[in-house]
This record gives sequence, structure tokens and C-alpha cells, in this order.
Amino acid sequence: MAEAIYPVKNMERFGSANIVMDEACVSCDLDLSNRPYLVYEIDVAGKVGQFDTELVEEFFRAFVLNAKISTHIVALRGKNKHHIIEAAFKSLAVAIRRAMQKNERVGIPSTKEML
Repeated sequence: MAEAIYPVKNMERFGSANIVMDEACVSCDLDLSNRPYLVYEIDVAGKVGQFDTELVEEFFRAFVLNAKISTHIVALRGKNKHHIIEAAFKSLAVAIRRAMQKNERVGIPSTKEML
């Protein structure tokens, strides 16, 4: 039997957040599922200062695979690359915080009794 990686008892499990940074808005929806998957729909090709923006997707992919989280990160609107990238990171953080929230009504949020 697979080992649980999250303290699943009374944990919300699912989290989402839309984060606004000026003109940009990025959505992150996730499931602390022990089944890593990334949907990344953000077009910020190029550079922000000296920073190569293709590293953003590489970071999210490595994070999601190692944390074993199903995650969808989607830019809803925006033009400023810096704002879009910052909103992406913040939306992930808020969605994780919400998914880790204690919820006494949930019990064990999986039919397999582990995540």
C-alpha cells in the first residue's frame, strides 16, 4: 500500500485562488492528491530584467512533481510579465494554504483514506 504523504485527517484537500496584481489576474486550482500533474497556461516568454521567464514553468513543474500535487495555473488576464509571474506564485501559495486548512466536517477527504 502506498504511503500517505499529507496529514489527511480533517484537511480540506482542494484549494483555489485568484490573485490580482494590478492589471494581471492568475488562477490556481489544486488537489493535494498524491498524483502530480501540472496545467500551466501562462504566456510570459522572454525576460523580466535579466530573469529568463521560461524558468517559471520549470519551477512549477519541479514543485508539483515533488510535492505530488495536481495543479492548474492559468493567467486570466494581464500584460505585465512581472505582475503575471508574481500573481502565479502568490496564487499557488494561497491555494496551498486553503487546501491545508483544517475542516472537521471532511474527516478523511479520500475514498482511499490516504493522499
